[in-house]
Amino acid sequence: MTLRIDIGGLPSGGLRFAVSPLAELTAMLHVLAEPAHHPQLAGWAADVWAGLPPELAERLREAGFLWRSSRADFLVPARPRPTLAEELDDVDRIDDETYAAAALITTCGSNRVHFAAPSPLADATARERALALAQARGALQEAFAERLLADPAAVRARVRQTLEQCAEAFFDAAWESVAAQLATDLRLKKDLLQRQGIGAALASVSGAVTLAPDGDCITVDKLQDNATTARGTGVTFLPSVFGRPHLVVIHARGWQPVVQYPVAEASPPEPVSLETVTLRLEALAHPVRLRLLRTLARGPHTTGELAHAWGLSLPEVSRHLAVLRRADLLTARRHGRHVRYTLNLTDLTVLGADLLAAVLR
Repeated sequence: MTLRIDIGGLPSGGLRFAVSPLAELTAMLHVLAEPAHHPQLAGWAADVWAGLPPELAERLREAGFLWRSSRADFLVPARPRPTLAEELDDVDRIDDETYAAAALITTCGSNRVHFAAPSPLADATARERALALAQARGALQEAFAERLLADPAAVRARVRQTLEQCAEAFFDAAWESVAAQLATDLRLKKDLLQRQGIGAALASVSGAVTLAPDGDCITVDKLQDNATTARGTGVTFLPSVFGRPHLVVIHARGWQPVVQYPVAEASPPEPVSLETVTLRLEALAHPVRLRLLRTLARGPHTTGELAHAWGLSLPEVSRHLAVLRRADLLTARRHGRHVRYTLNLTDLTVLGADLLAAVLR
């Protein structure tokens, strides 16, 4: 599964790296909403919640679906500004229909639900659909959708005020602590882009982001199948300290593609592809292969020894071993006339972590 961004014919300068205060604030809000996704920031999240004014804490719970499972597109700017206030001013310039559709996408579904024309603000049928979807998600989502569709100006003002209160309560201090790290990453990425080109810059973003051999498409290894185009708009890449481990991609129709990526760690592990994780899960889904692994966990064995241990035919064992080898769960080494198979314990041990990383990515 991949998300593809078509960059064919993109002019020079169409791919840009920038720092966004609003996008980093949104990443922080996600950490507060889902601290289990970010165990390294659990202490920070607990401290922030403990220090929040009660009214602000209630507001964050009230609108948490704007940044919990996915991000409202207007919270991850394609054209970042130096300050949070300037970026919020840009959000204020978005028309009500575009703003409402982006907010309802995250309000009405755990997966992104799209609202095409006519707008729920203007069409009764679309409005009823939006309210029904929001109601199915919960009371908070239903109440938010009702307020947004009844008085979008009031809801927009309340969301902005909430974000401004976050700046005073915790964002300004947290931003100051990560600004230098973001600026350093930004310089490195721009230098790579200028000196070595798009492929090198993308490789430094994440092992899950690659450039197609023909240079016309960026592929992001994520648990979804989707595509968008950057022709005429470009692609913006935003480094994030609080966003790890997520690789957030804004790809909705009508919005310029944006990728928010975690800044590089000192020794970043190479991400395991979703295809590899899937192969390993499928390999482990068969009871015979689990029995073979149980034996191999005790030491190297030949095909004949495995067949004898479990009362299986040699061809049957060979077929199962081939599946396990394709999933990189076994290593084969020849000793004279015999081939002995060894379990790759490290890869099997980290499979849970690799699966979680692929899901959260």
